[in-house]
Amino acid sequence: MTALIEALALAKTFTLHGRNGLQLPVFSGINLSVQPGECLALTGHSGSGKSSLLRCLYGNYGATSGDVRICHQGDWVSMSNATPREVFEVRRRTLGYVSQFLRVIPRVSTLDIVADPLRRIGVAADEARAQAAQWLQRLNLQEHLWHLPPATFSGGEQQRVNIAHGMITAPAVLLLDEPTASLDADNRRVVVALIRAAREQGSAVVGIFHDDEVREAVATRSLNVEQYSKPVASRQGSTT
Repeated sequence: MTALIEALALAKTFTLHGRNGLQLPVFSGINLSVQPGECLALTGHSGSGKSSLLRCLYGNYGATSGDVRICHQGDWVSMSNATPREVFEVRRRTLGYVSQFLRVIPRVSTLDIVADPLRRIGVAADEARAQAAQWLQRLNLQEHLWHLPPATFSGGEQQRVNIAHGMITAPAVLLLDEPTASLDADNRRVVVALIRAAREQGSAVVGIFHDDEVREAVATRSLNVEQYSKPVASRQGSTT
């Protein structure tokens, strides 16, 4: 079976140009490959680079070296070398991402925020809104909130909006950054069921799950990012 996402000798170092080129290595030499129906859990202590790795996979962070490849419409796309237009197209059709925090769009209703990924791939407005309503209902977000902008929602409510927005198009590759962190037990069970359903439908999932019970319920295997982390910083351009 062909993988849907790969990382090849991936490394990330942050350079603090305002600190005389201080180098902050995060991780180095990561190789991973995730096939349809798998869920790879990223593990390791806080600060080991899990979220940075997830952002590299999505293309928010550029890799210092190595490559991330996504199987997009039958062809491999190098996220490290792709143009911004190519990255946008991969995200629009193939690569979903659920972050810990909702990027609030002023004066746009929750229903339209969730429907937007469907609209971007050509789904008619009425159908997209109908599907968005189904997702919000499934995630137990009360209907009187659907027509309000989510800026004033609670953390758990915003997280459920994020989940619906990231999963509604059934992306082939799904990246999850602590998707249940702000949820109560009932809603955690709902999200676990949604992740399992995505796997059963053939999505390749990479996620961070700090809740052991959630991780055991959804993950097929794990990768300890800590073994690739580089905690020692070196200074470049220092006069000392």
